[in-house]
Amino acid sequence: MSNWPPDPAPAATRADRSADPVLELATRFWAWRAVHQPRTRDDIPRIERPAGWLPRWSPADVRRKRAELGGMEARLARTASGPPPSPTAEVDLRLLGSAMARARWELDQLRLWQRHPGFYLDQSLGPVFDLLLIPHPFDRSRCADLLRHLDAVPAVLTTGLDAVRPHAVDAFTRLTVQELDGIGDRLATVADELTGALPPALTGRFRRAAGTAGRALEQYRAALRRLPPNDRPVSAGAEAFGYFLSRVALLPYTPQELIALGRREYERARAREAAEETRCGPPAPLPRNAREQVLAQRDAELRVRRFYREHDLLTQPDWLPHYRTAPLPAHLAPLAWLGITDDLTSPARLTEHATSYVPEPAPDLPFFHHANAVDPLLGIIHEGAHHQQLALSWSQAGPVRRHYHDSAPNEGVAFYNEELLLNHGLLDANPHARRIACTFMRLRALRVEVDVELATGAIGLAEAAQRLARGASVDAATAWQEAAWFAATPGQGLSYQVGKAQIERLVAGARERDGFRLRDVHDYLWRNGNVPIALLHWEYLGLRDDLDRATGPDR
Repeated sequence: MSNWPPDPAPAATRADRSADPVLELATRFWAWRAVHQPRTRDDIPRIERPAGWLPRWSPADVRRKRAELGGMEARLARTASGPPPSPTAEVDLRLLGSAMARARWELDQLRLWQRHPGFYLDQSLGPVFDLLLIPHPFDRSRCADLLRHLDAVPAVLTTGLDAVRPHAVDAFTRLTVQELDGIGDRLATVADELTGALPPALTGRFRRAAGTAGRALEQYRAALRRLPPNDRPVSAGAEAFGYFLSRVALLPYTPQELIALGRREYERARAREAAEETRCGPPAPLPRNAREQVLAQRDAELRVRRFYREHDLLTQPDWLPHYRTAPLPAHLAPLAWLGITDDLTSPARLTEHATSYVPEPAPDLPFFHHANAVDPLLGIIHEGAHHQQLALSWSQAGPVRRHYHDSAPNEGVAFYNEELLLNHGLLDANPHARRIACTFMRLRALRVEVDVELATGAIGLAEAAQRLARGASVDAATAWQEAAWFAATPGQGLSYQVGKAQIERLVAGARERDGFRLRDVHDYLWRNGNVPIALLHWEYLGLRDDLDRATGPDR
């Protein structure tokens, strides 16, 4: 096995860990992952990077990643061949296997680093966006990080162009070219809007770095436009998708079963939505401005916390930070397409409040922003649930369960939470919010079929976007954004509905046990909300049928 990464723990801690091979391997793997995990546009997988980190995706870097991952996979196999130190350690071993399978899937099966030119926008400009999200003042340390990443943009794009030139999928190339339209001007706007926020001595340096990065991105766009057209599919293929379902997500469903599940839930959501529409009168006016919306959200978030306590649904520790909103800053708006505009904090910032940025309210806002303007509770019961779940998971003592593995448990918890609070009456005062919550259900059910058929190559991007726009009543821009996201990240679209279905199955099983209390089950789920539900089903109920079906020989 490679000796990389160097063990970050002090000697005393290393000695304590030596008796627990699972903990030791997890500590090493997640230190490695902090360096090599690709940056994505999702907020849940964001990861803390070591000081001075830069993305590295040259051919030599990819070979090194493969070799080091192979060493850790072999170490995991040797550890798993012996008796587990405890039942919890056995579950953690399976969880670590899921994490390594994701890294292998990204490198060798999904291969966005070869197939998707936009991958290199995420690796080069994405870290700049992530740093701009943090609501702290711009001190010298953060400015140094921003400058380091801006300075690295030309080199990352040069590496990227060499990697994608022989392999790029035409549909992904066109999307990337479209995203880069006017990028130089947009980066110049970021620099202009940051004037006064940066230390004066660094303002000129930032402006020059942004200009150099902007020109490199424009040249990258021009080079992509010159690539010859091709008919390569956006799908990585049914075999790769099967590996993801079985080895990464640990889902006990075939693609056909997933589609059937999604269709049943679509019909249920559509019927419930129709019933809610009969209660709706004229909608209330939107907030007059983002400031008014932010104030309403702060009060609503406190109301949700009281609601959990009053209905005995979920423990709210005194230390748990809050989920807040703020007006979308002008320096962030030009890059908002690079990810979800929120800062859910991190394990090292566990005491800080999360911040979600909202645009000025308007009738023509994109689907989710408009929903949050109609009623801030709609964002709190999903994204706010993400923040609570992540904070509770990050507070765990061991490293194995603190980290993102797959979206199904995380998104499943948040989606389950939406319907839980809807059923308990949280939204009763706003019939339009209830109707929109049912539209969310319909969209997330439809995503299952779209995601599976994109992943297996049954449909392409255009048809996926048309289905989402037509079947879920979302605007065209949102439909295209979702289709492009799911095409690049198979399994993301289905994760909401499938994760919720698995959670409902776990709760139903727990209900049959003596001493059942719903809050206890929810506390367990939120605290372990990074763990695939098949593993929680095994650990909490002592049943491993879902895990065996997910990973059995017929899969």
